[in-house]
Amino acid sequence: MKVSVDIDSKHEETKIIIECKEMDESIKNIINFIKGQDTRFLVGQLGDMRHILKPADIHYFHTTDEAVSAVTATGEFRLKEKLYELEELLPPSQFIRLSKSVIANLDEMSRFEASFNGTLCVYFKSGKKEYVSRNYVNAIKESLKMNRRKEK
Repeated sequence: MKVSVDIDSKHEETKIIIECKEMDESIKNIINFIKGQDTRFLVGQLGDMRHILKPADIHYFHTTDEAVSAVTATGEFRLKEKLYELEELLPPSQFIRLSKSVIANLDEMSRFEASFNGTLCVYFKSGKKEYVSRNYVNAIKESLKMNRRKEK
């Protein structure tokens, strides 16, 4: 990867141009970092204690009773952020919306199965499961690269 910087007082604003043969994970990570979507931690509450949560350790976020929770291997933590705020904070190359009430960490998914009504059931490494609503099935398939065959 080549990096070049052009410093000139004639430039009116900072502009970043990425030239690449194809979009891959490293390019997505660079874009997320540039956009400020490199959230290092979130604060979640379990009982009276507040815990520092790393996004990579979170299996998924879900809403229940007007509250948002982060599910990890060690428990379920209540967050102050709304689901749409988390969607803006977290890197889209790692987190994806499964339904109106769930955002999942792609790295924590272990398997999935199709349901009879056109939805998908996603299983996490923790053994927990969530459903992908029909509105989000194509996005999850694309993220998981399930549609790799090229149509002729």
